[in-house]
Amino acid sequence: MLEVGQSAPEFCALNQDDIEICSRDLLGKWIVLYFYPKDMTPGCINEACDFTAAEPEFDKLDAIILGVSPDDTKKHRNFIEKKELSITLLADVDKKMCEAYQVWQLKKFMGKEFMGVVRTTFIINPEGKIAAIWDKVSVRKKKTVKGEKIEILHANEVKEKLEELQGK
Repeated sequence: MLEVGQSAPEFCALNQDDIEICSRDLLGKWIVLYFYPKDMTPGCINEACDFTAAEPEFDKLDAIILGVSPDDTKKHRNFIEKKELSITLLADVDKKMCEAYQVWQLKKFMGKEFMGVVRTTFIINPEGKIAAIWDKVSVRKKKTVKGEKIEILHANEVKEKLEELQGK
């Protein structure tokens, strides 16, 4: 299992516009790298829309948001257009990134076992080291605070952790 403090696995993958994005070209920036199962599914839509809504705040923290799934670039383009996303999505069709980041795992759903992406988010610091990890992410959690139910967005948790890591 990958751990905080380790060097993040290097990657190169095509984005939604068929442009190769490589980790080596992002050194010096904070990276929010989130893995999700599939474009246009409910949890993945919420997560992508939440990160898009929070993107200006991540920009202020000099962080780039990269979503990764096994979908191809055409599916990513359709997802971005339909949901008006502004974040970058990487196509990991051969699942090399998913395997390198250890998020391609055996899953169970309705009594069936299959291999798939376990929703996971990493913050990678400007030196290329893993600074934070969330595994088995709940995109939106309900929590009761002082008798009031509130919704906690994963994107906000990530932003708050990034601010903490940067001492802001």
